Amino acid sequence: MTAQPEPHDVVPPMRTLAELRSALGVWGFPGDLQSFEQELADADLDDLTRVREITQAYRHRVMLRCDPQAMAALMRSSEDVAFELGQKLTEGNAR
Repeated sequence: MTAQPEPHDVVPPMRTLAELRSALGVWGFPGDLQSFEQELADADLDDLTRVREITQAYRHRVMLRCDPQAMAALMRSSEDVAFELGQKLTEGNAR
């Protein structure tokens, strides 16, 4: 497992497959680069729509990783989210 950089608000370039591979290697979640390569290998490369879907999905994962607010939301525990939802439902019913 490689050390992952801290999230920040600068998104790395991902205009080409080489740039996307590089970004996944640094910013991707563990296993993303390997999964990306496997999905590309399994895809019919003549199906440009499918290739585009795959690349967009992994670009979004890198963008998510670079967004501090998104990462904070992902790091919250299920119990924390359930508690907050319960509070909001209680407040909504009290009105």
